[in-house]
Amino acid sequence: MKYNKLPQTDLKVSEVCLGTMTFGQQNSEAEGHAQMDFALDQGINFFDTAEMYSIPSHKETYGSTEKIIGSWFKKSGKREKVVLASKIVGPSPSFGYMREKLDFSPTSLQLALENSLKRLQTDHIDLYQLHWPERKTNFFGQHGFQVQTDEWQDNIHEVLVTLDGFVKSGKIKAIGVSNENPWGLMRFLEESKYNNLPRISTVQNPYSLLNRQFEVGSAEICHRENVGLLSYSPLGFGVLTGKFLEGLEKHPKARLNLFPQYNRYSSEQSIAATKMYHQIAIKNGLTLTQLALAFINQQQYVTSTIIGATSIPQLKENIEAFSIRLSEDILKEVDAVQAIFPNPAP
Repeated sequence: MKYNKLPQTDLKVSEVCLGTMTFGQQNSEAEGHAQMDFALDQGINFFDTAEMYSIPSHKETYGSTEKIIGSWFKKSGKREKVVLASKIVGPSPSFGYMREKLDFSPTSLQLALENSLKRLQTDHIDLYQLHWPERKTNFFGQHGFQVQTDEWQDNIHEVLVTLDGFVKSGKIKAIGVSNENPWGLMRFLEESKYNNLPRISTVQNPYSLLNRQFEVGSAEICHRENVGLLSYSPLGFGVLTGKFLEGLEKHPKARLNLFPQYNRYSSEQSIAATKMYHQIAIKNGLTLTQLALAFINQQQYVTSTIIGATSIPQLKENIEAFSIRLSEDILKEVDAVQAIFPNPAP
């Protein structure tokens, strides 16, 4: 396992990050504990979660993932072996059961952090992230920005002041954003630069062979401003394993069948692109999973790639893919498919 420095910190994180959003719904507590044991044994020291997990979030399962991680910390005594990341939800009409207000006000940030710490049974979170922006912008399947009625007023200075207080109190070590666009990322960096406030360490965004939008503007920011990308959905909800090329109906327990609302990775264009990537993999003696994960891993601005699995064999296969290095010729073949089907799954 290789490790990278988490930008703006002294923490070293594995290039593979264990995603945990299945714990509490698709995976039981015992299965979640087994995955964390296995991941740590493989050298993975970076776990990512969120207050809203498991996914999809329901009132009955809200916070279940953090509780499972917390019970593992208590049982194993291995909290200090893990770099732990979690997130506070942004505004959403669907999640009113979480708090009276879903915003990034000082009150909401304080309440969310304290509740996460309690569920996780720890006194600190290493990387605390804003799960999605407060303002109306394009994320979660939207290709581009559209002007919309927006009551949001720029509160980024206030957010950073509040997070600075958490850092000084020792409750968090670093901060990050998620599902963020270039304007938002630069706005946070600008505010911290001129007001001596904590700098954004990471941005957690979707990045895969089916969605390379991050390369358009955000990748340069990461390169020039020393911000790390935590890439999520590198396998496009399982589409980039190739298992759905034989038909969704053959995998009744797959996420795309259990949660059909996450259908952006199974569009006609996405499946067509996936078939072409599959041929590249076969031609070069690789599995599609290996091609997809190796491509993400060797991008210089990627600090860690978040992988999730519902079984140990899946997790093992995914981890092993990170030992593969793609040649320049393979990368050219990949770019040729991207030119035909640019970002079919935003």
